[in-house]
Amino acid sequence: MARNIQSLERAAAMLRLLAGGERRLGLSDIASSLDLAKGTAHGILRTLQAEGFVEQDEASGRYQLGAELLRLGTTYLDVHELRARALVWTDDLARSSGESVYLGVLHQQGVLIVHHVFRPDDSRQVLEIGAMQPLHCTALGKVLSAYDPVAHSEALESDRKAFTERTVCDLEDFEQLLDVTRARGYAADVEETWEGVASIAAPIHDRRRMPVGAVGITGAVERLCRPDEEGALRPELVAAVRDCARAVSRDLGAGRF
Repeated sequence: MARNIQSLERAAAMLRLLAGGERRLGLSDIASSLDLAKGTAHGILRTLQAEGFVEQDEASGRYQLGAELLRLGTTYLDVHELRARALVWTDDLARSSGESVYLGVLHQQGVLIVHHVFRPDDSRQVLEIGAMQPLHCTALGKVLSAYDPVAHSEALESDRKAFTERTVCDLEDFEQLLDVTRARGYAADVEETWEGVASIAAPIHDRRRMPVGAVGITGAVERLCRPDEEGALRPELVAAVRDCARAVSRDLGAGRF
């Protein structure tokens, strides 16, 4: 009978630990939990980090799962409850809006795209599952920053880079945007991240009424915005995005919002 490879067993145990524990764990915590010498644990972590399976927070030095796990394919994603619950509703949103739909979660001071439904036309499109978006200027990021205290803190600590002349970088102005987002229940991005592109997003909550992600649509400004008022979003698209977010939240046990 073939013997198991010890280093692989340890790496697998490390990934399970990071998946089931706190948001981030330090080297000492990991080594102690797995009964490993610090040097051994550090060596495994460095290898996993080099492959993208583990990421290290620069400020705290703590480790968490890396985005590369999502890029391995849909097998992992299909067991992700948020994505599984959102599949039908995001497909419906893409059909009703005619736009691309994105499902995002907080990850490494940004938004990790965990599900992407193509715009329902014949245009050439690129699957963006596993891509990262900034917190401070995208609709998905602003929703997470408004409703998730951890995302809020990370958005404040991050470098709020100006992507276009419309990007809001000033701290006070950014906080006001989050107040508006909470008051109306959705976030908008009209050419703040990409010229000619607009987005609308709304929060998804779980059974504890905690924010667990955001869903949104992205498309050309002329399709998402009203022609009679610059920068004003089409109300039927805002309603469609919010309805989708509420439907996914209900499926996660959040009840009515």
